[in-house]
Amino acid sequence: MAKTKKDYFGLGRIVSLILAIIPITAWLLGAFTRFGEGKIVAGLLRLIFGFNIVWLVDLVLMIVNGKIWRLLNI
Repeated sequence: MAKTKKDYFGLGRIVSLILAIIPITAWLLGAFTRFGEGKIVAGLLRLIFGFNIVWLVDLVLMIVNGKIWRLLNI
């Protein structure tokens, strides 16, 4: 069975969905996840812009495919 990368520190889809619904946790955990992956620029962009449209995009993507938006996936 293939191992899939889960968002929000490896938590399951339901827990990640609940955390994505709450704007404050989605904003902070999205940034912390990026910093944890070593993507400093993406983490900073999440902190600056993550409370706006990025939160809505994350919420929709979490519902549809179980992953948050990989902003600057470099």
